Amino acid sequence: MGEISGVRRRFVRAAMDAPFLEREEERELAVRWREKRDEAALHRLTSAHMRLVISLATRFRHYGLPMADLVQEGHVGLLEAAARFEPERDVRFSTYATWWIRASIQDYILRNWSIVRGGTSSAQKALFFNLRRLRARLTRGGEERIADEVHGKIAEAIGVSRKDVALMDARLSAPDTSLNAPMQDADSSGSTERVEFLVDTSPLPDEKVSEVIDNERRVRWLQQALEVLNERELRILRARRLDDEQVTLEFLGDRLGISKERVRQIENRALEKLKRALIDRHPHATGAFV
Repeated sequence: MGEISGVRRRFVRAAMDAPFLEREEERELAVRWREKRDEAALHRLTSAHMRLVISLATRFRHYGLPMADLVQEGHVGLLEAAARFEPERDVRFSTYATWWIRASIQDYILRNWSIVRGGTSSAQKALFFNLRRLRARLTRGGEERIADEVHGKIAEAIGVSRKDVALMDARLSAPDTSLNAPMQDADSSGSTERVEFLVDTSPLPDEKVSEVIDNERRVRWLQQALEVLNERELRILRARRLDDEQVTLEFLGDRLGISKERVRQIENRALEKLKRALIDRHPHATGAFV
């Protein structure tokens, strides 16, 4: 363990001792890497900016993840910045690389801070990384403010809903708890697991299968009963009751050359014929179509 700490200290010392680059030297190294894939130029460019990686990684140390991992992810972001940097633009590499380093570290934190994945949208990321700071600022100086008011101001500042703020606040306020963690049973001296208290309200497998079979049977009965209708009754009933896009009585009347009242009469007669056919053929299952 002491040997690992020594390696880390030497790494940090080497990063801090790396010489700063002047603007022209920085630009030359970036050009050599982009155009010639000069590994030595890339090494000098990134080595000179490792202190920036360490500085940014330090800002995220309070999330409880290993500092070495944060620095490593920051280095990945630094390499990504070097691959995308355009030397001809009048921007210092450190300014450009800062965004990529921070983004890489934040993505790592979101992936590993909790076993439960949070939102990955830009608004959710902003909420995750700014919630503590904004909450501390709004309650600064010992001022007591109700949670709903604080959540409302944070939601307005970041551009998310109050519900999202409350949910994220709850997640950041408590660690993950395993569903297999024991809970003391009030009725006995033993303990049970949290998972045993979860209730699944979805239908049981046999109920799902039974529902599928019943639906298929009803469809088959309905198709057989439709045979008692004549062509016009079937056309009106399909258009008014069975098709996904149902039409009005007036529309059907115009298409068939009759009044909408006549269409309504034919529809009602077709429904009565259909009902009688179903009852006659399946008297024991009349409730299936109620």
